[in-house]
Amino acid sequence: MKSLLDKAREAALLAVETYNRPGTVFRSRAYIVLMHIAWTSLFLAIFHRQGIKPYYRDTKNPRRFARIDDEPKPWDLSECILQYWKGSDNAVAQNLRFFIRLRNKIEHRHLPELDIEIFGECQALLFNFEEMMEKEFGTKYALNESLAISLQFSRMRQAERDKSIRQLMKPLADDVTSFIQRFRSALSDNIAGDMAYSYKVFLLPNVGGHPSRDSLAVEFIAYDPNDSEQLGMYEKMTALVKEKHIPVANLDKFKPSVVAEQVREALGLNKEEFNAGHHIKCWRYYNVRPSGGSNNPAQCRTEFCQYDEAHEDYVYTKKWVEFLIAELQDDEKFRTILGK
Repeated sequence: MKSLLDKAREAALLAVETYNRPGTVFRSRAYIVLMHIAWTSLFLAIFHRQGIKPYYRDTKNPRRFARIDDEPKPWDLSECILQYWKGSDNAVAQNLRFFIRLRNKIEHRHLPELDIEIFGECQALLFNFEEMMEKEFGTKYALNESLAISLQFSRMRQAERDKSIRQLMKPLADDVTSFIQRFRSALSDNIAGDMAYSYKVFLLPNVGGHPSRDSLAVEFIAYDPNDSEQLGMYEKMTALVKEKHIPVANLDKFKPSVVAEQVREALGLNKEEFNAGHHIKCWRYYNVRPSGGSNNPAQCRTEFCQYDEAHEDYVYTKKWVEFLIAELQDDEKFRTILGK
């Protein structure tokens, strides 16, 4: 267990070092990969401490563990999230799911302009890791003594600064932009506005004349919006930013292909093992919606599926995705529904 904790801590520190290193191009890619390792190692350490064996079972003989290079195959990060939170939804889990899916899209691509787009999620990913480490194993493993806010160059020539800003603001690849927008729009308002999903701050210059203020740089604090006197307790200036979320049609609803993708990712399957065609078998088995050509297409199990009259098709709820993931973890149920 200790080796897993050390690995988690070292990977997180290296991720921050890489992200803050001057001149690094597309820092997010390396940061995401290293934080993926850090989170996976942390979860595995938690499960070992709880006496849980975090390994995949052999599909042919469920009493044995699957093996890779003669070693038990450990759960990947998606499975760790599912096992730790038992399918419940929260901002920390959604932040992790965002990066799992984003990593698959950008791992072998050069997209430096992505860095500024996902800074809030990157910062939340680190803070969540720190809090989880302390919560589960105590302050001994805290990272805050080793971390610092990265320094920014501000006194650069105007022309070079404008050029840098234009470079950062170049349009992203359409599929990446579409994924980010789709993922964010699918979040509930509570999770989308939660600092554990995306942490957003402004760094403001301190112009006060008090000696203690002159020496102050910046400090992140846990902000409680219900405590009106909290900020007055600090001589520091902290600015918190919450993005405005524009109403989106079919919020928290998914097309069949997206449902199949999320189930596939959660269960560690490939497209041949679970796709939109297999999803059809699932909604038929559970009688979630009418078949095509029905005289009453809106007659659905609304907690799982709803008819979109404008587009004359169906969208599925997050509850359906979570239900399906839980059901298909049972090998016998999987074979019964999908016939394999």
